[in-house]
Amino acid sequence: MSVIARWCHAHRMPVILLWLGLIGVLGAGAMSAGSRYTFESDMPDTESSIAASLLAREAPAASGTGGTVVWRVSEGSVRDASVKERMRSALERISQAPGVASVAGPYNPRGAAQVSPDGRTAYAAVTFSASGEDLAGEDVRRVEGIAAGARTDGLEVELGGQAFQGGFALSHSSEIIGIGAALVVLLLMFRSAWAAVLPVLTAGAGVGTALFAVILLSHVMNLPETTPTLGALIGLGVGIDYALFIVDRHRRALMAGMDVARATEKAVTTSGRAVVFAGLTVMVALLGMFTLGIGILNGMALGAAITVALTVLAAVTLLPAVLGVLGTRVLGRAQRRALAQGRLERSHEPTGRWARWAGLVQARPGPTAAVALVLIGLVVLPGLSMRLGAADAGNDPASSSSRKAYDMLAEGFGPGFNGPLLLVAQAPAAQDRARFGALAEDLGSVEGVARVDAAPMLPGRDLGVITVVPDGSPQSEETAELIDRLRQDVVPRAERGSGLQVYVGGVTAANADFASVLIGKLPLFIGVIVVLGFLLLVLAFRSLLVPAIGAVMNLLTIGAALGAIVVVFQHGFGSELLGAGSAGPVEAIVPVMVVGVMFGLSMDYQVFLVSRMHEEWTRTRDNRRAVRVGQADTARVITVAATIMFCVFAAFAGGGMRMIAQFGVGFAVAVVLDALLLRMMLVPALMHLTGRANWWLPGLLDRRLPHFSVEGGEDAEHGLPAGERKEITSSVG
Repeated sequence: MSVIARWCHAHRMPVILLWLGLIGVLGAGAMSAGSRYTFESDMPDTESSIAASLLAREAPAASGTGGTVVWRVSEGSVRDASVKERMRSALERISQAPGVASVAGPYNPRGAAQVSPDGRTAYAAVTFSASGEDLAGEDVRRVEGIAAGARTDGLEVELGGQAFQGGFALSHSSEIIGIGAALVVLLLMFRSAWAAVLPVLTAGAGVGTALFAVILLSHVMNLPETTPTLGALIGLGVGIDYALFIVDRHRRALMAGMDVARATEKAVTTSGRAVVFAGLTVMVALLGMFTLGIGILNGMALGAAITVALTVLAAVTLLPAVLGVLGTRVLGRAQRRALAQGRLERSHEPTGRWARWAGLVQARPGPTAAVALVLIGLVVLPGLSMRLGAADAGNDPASSSSRKAYDMLAEGFGPGFNGPLLLVAQAPAAQDRARFGALAEDLGSVEGVARVDAAPMLPGRDLGVITVVPDGSPQSEETAELIDRLRQDVVPRAERGSGLQVYVGGVTAANADFASVLIGKLPLFIGVIVVLGFLLLVLAFRSLLVPAIGAVMNLLTIGAALGAIVVVFQHGFGSELLGAGSAGPVEAIVPVMVVGVMFGLSMDYQVFLVSRMHEEWTRTRDNRRAVRVGQADTARVITVAATIMFCVFAAFAGGGMRMIAQFGVGFAVAVVLDALLLRMMLVPALMHLTGRANWWLPGLLDRRLPHFSVEGGEDAEHGLPAGERKEITSSVG
């Protein structure tokens, strides 16, 4: 690290120009190529995916992305001549629009069921010729414009369904609010405008470069449209924090009497080394998602990992170069005057409120640990009742067209109409087709079924489809129970003793399958990242107990994030205020991403806290002093870093995109509790209780493991005169 620091400082202008060139080249490429985001769950072995494949093979023309045009009259009926003429004209124009494959409306003999029983609501099914990433945005917008033109004072016209549900992209105001709040916190901490701006500039360079890289990556990988927003959320949080640790160490080295070049080298070889290690742990946790074997998660994980990698690279290359350009201007005016007068900051015993708090934890470790466990437990507890699923259009903002269309259909046709189940059957023999007909008749008496529509099998075909409309909404527990009832009881009974094969599919069933697959693989994922994180900490701190404590703390942090998400989004305490819709299930992808991201972020604070404790232990072999001094010395910067992360994450919670809002709330709550309850209370309390056992490592393992120091040397303020350098080993002997 010292070589990198010296080179970047000596060649600071070329380094800055290289970063500007990298951003420019990637930005030009991204703007030229554009993005190609999609969302494909890539689960070929589920019932719903088999059903979808059979339908696509039987009717490939109808396999494009679909949506619905819904209209409702305030008075009279949708069959009134004026309404009928107006909507027929609009539907005719939609059917002739580019990219539209078909339009099935209610104003023909076969469409009578598309008018609600009270006659006030009707809908038309629109199918596009393309799907997913191939569906052109201008084709969708053209249909939206035609539908909007049909509205009158007494006629509401809205659009819903997959094709028209994706217009809630997060605005850049979230990033601006988060960055603004972070700047305020940094100004209060450093009392220097340059020192406050540097972490933001460094994080911005890393995140901006990653954003352009992810846009280009979307052309070769399956990435959802939330990938860049998730990357910005994580990248800004960790990027500002990483630069903060280096800038803080650089300023302290300057105040200890080092010149700018040596202070930069010292900051990068100590805090910079810890930043690289912390970033590595975040990337390991994110890339651990590859063990799940789901393409969409692989893409999101890789996009986030790239963002973290580039923010780390910016912190250890671009930041030293800019520090060299600024010189002592990173110090406040009072500090520069003190430095000019020769008033240096010498080594001293930690003082101030955090030192007093560390002393209190040392004096009463048992009660401190108990209080922290009770408080964190109260936040973790709601997460045990988490219900996974997929929020439907009923969770969209109340002002959105998709939410209005959803409400109109639910009111006119029943809540289950928005998420019908499709029973797709293969019936090769006459006996099987008879069984299929009997199944259609029996379904009407099944608990939870509101309506059954069975399309007759065409001559010479062995594929049949039954549409089942549930009593409950797509995201309700009743509908999830109905899917299980059909698959475990009703369908097996109909198939028994015949060649009939029936698959329960449809969007609602596909969402349930996606959640089931993820939950089934989650224990393996957690096990992999816990083991990898444990091994990394063993390598860093030459200890078994410290990594074990760190792993438990990380799991508690994950539990706190999930608990907060359940309270806000599943139980609905504040979700409407955030613009994220009403109460509903937690998206299946959320706990997986929370596990990966929060395990890595939680490990960051463990690394920064314990590395200082380990440094003091290596110097004094006094566990009580090592824990107390390590906590006191790192408390200020860890709590400030957590405050900055909270500001960034919380800013993303109110952007109107439900999935991102869940990440924002979970991460914001978890990072604050991690810093205040776990790192400032529970971890030091447990380490006081366990004593010298914290630093024990079997001799055989100690000899076989490679030696790696998270922080490569002691600070000048910890007992070394200005100008003197002393390297410390990571081994505890």
